[in-house]
Amino acid sequence: MKRPKLSIIIPAYKEEKNIYKTVDDILKSHEILDYEYEVIVVVDGSPDNTAKEARRHKSSRVKVHEYFPNHGKGHALKYGTMKAIGEIITYTDAGGDFNPKQFDKCVRLMEIFDADFVIGSKRHPASKVNYPKARRFYSWVYQKMIKVLFGLNVTDTQAGLKFLKRKVARDIVPRVLVKQYAFDLEMLVVARQLGYGRIFEAPVELDFNAVTSGINSATIKTMIIDTMAIFYRARILNYYRKQDKR
Repeated sequence: MKRPKLSIIIPAYKEEKNIYKTVDDILKSHEILDYEYEVIVVVDGSPDNTAKEARRHKSSRVKVHEYFPNHGKGHALKYGTMKAIGEIITYTDAGGDFNPKQFDKCVRLMEIFDADFVIGSKRHPASKVNYPKARRFYSWVYQKMIKVLFGLNVTDTQAGLKFLKRKVARDIVPRVLVKQYAFDLEMLVVARQLGYGRIFEAPVELDFNAVTSGINSATIKTMIIDTMAIFYRARILNYYRKQDKR
């Protein structure tokens, strides 16, 4: 049986120093695999040379899309999802935090378990993470809040490595409204409400990139506001079940 084709979607903003190497590492690690894949770089209104650096790759597998103005990570992931043609879609970070050699393991888990999602988890017992204590604390508090509000049976909603079936993505993603960092959470909440419950966690190797992964009070405030908006839509309005795909 032929392996599914993989679409690797990378949202990028102000990543001119990282994007070439990130894509290069993906290409090198995937050349030995026995299935086709594509790399979709979505440059989200970036004012620097991110798109130019990504286009230095001449491989036909690399597709670079750029638009203006900046709309946020969630919008970029939506855009990339609509462009993807692989049977399995993965979202990963432009900063190269995640070792692409682990992608194939997640693809195999998708197949073995007929999973709707496989999500990387920094809290998986087998994960190897280089992660600052402050970020660990913020993440721990946020995940506790998520557990109380939504009852999601996952340990890490925000790790930037997720795999899902394209048909699932095409059903879920058009319903997602968040354009910033809570996109990942809203996607999982929508999945649960629509009955996509085959969600599995995988260990990750994470080398935290402090340059591109900064967090500040404004980011935290936005995350909290977006999270409460998701709660209101999901638990009060029952919004996601009512929406037709857009």
